[in-house]
Amino acid sequence: MATPRREVRVLVVGASLARRSLNNRLAGLAAGIVRDKGGTADLATLADFDCPFYDHDLEQESGAPSGARAFCDRLKSADAVILASPEYNASMPGALKNLIDWVSRFRPQPFNGKQAFLLSASPSMVGGNRGLWALRIPLEHLGMRVYPDMFSLAQAHQAFDDSGRIANETLRSRFEQTIDGFMDLVEAAKHYPCLQKQWVEFLGEHPNHATDRVETAETEAA
Repeated sequence: MATPRREVRVLVVGASLARRSLNNRLAGLAAGIVRDKGGTADLATLADFDCPFYDHDLEQESGAPSGARAFCDRLKSADAVILASPEYNASMPGALKNLIDWVSRFRPQPFNGKQAFLLSASPSMVGGNRGLWALRIPLEHLGMRVYPDMFSLAQAHQAFDDSGRIANETLRSRFEQTIDGFMDLVEAAKHYPCLQKQWVEFLGEHPNHATDRVETAETEAA
């Protein structure tokens, strides 16, 4: 008999503002798989975390916007995040990068030490994959452990069946198996304190109060 997985909490975000987004649809499927595999899924879309353009002066005058605070709180309460992001001009959406910039200003910095799995969906033949490579850069800089495998659904406008699932059986199986493997890693990271991750914002800089920021992610003991 298989050993039941200890509970893992996953924030699943459809990173598009479009009402009929293919990526938000893929995020919904991912959340369902997380629940089927014994985890807890907190499903959201980028519209839940609306923020003005990041402006240091605005931050000093008014603090972080409510959308950034909401994302920070939900990220801190999760063990991991799944992001389903569209590709805009071979990169990530500006609204998503803006949210990352705002949330990175919180202390302690909430991305550090979190596990992340990246998804994309696009009508194109590459499935939005180039945008995921761009998205890895700020997330990994902020100390996230981005899962090596990514999932990009090509020709996504015709990839879903009438029940809303991925129609191609091979792709559907790979999607489910990859999320299952990601959840195994999340569970391991959650229960092994040796996997603590220290984050240094400006590695190699001369000591200076403006750049000295070193944080260690909290982990749970087994």
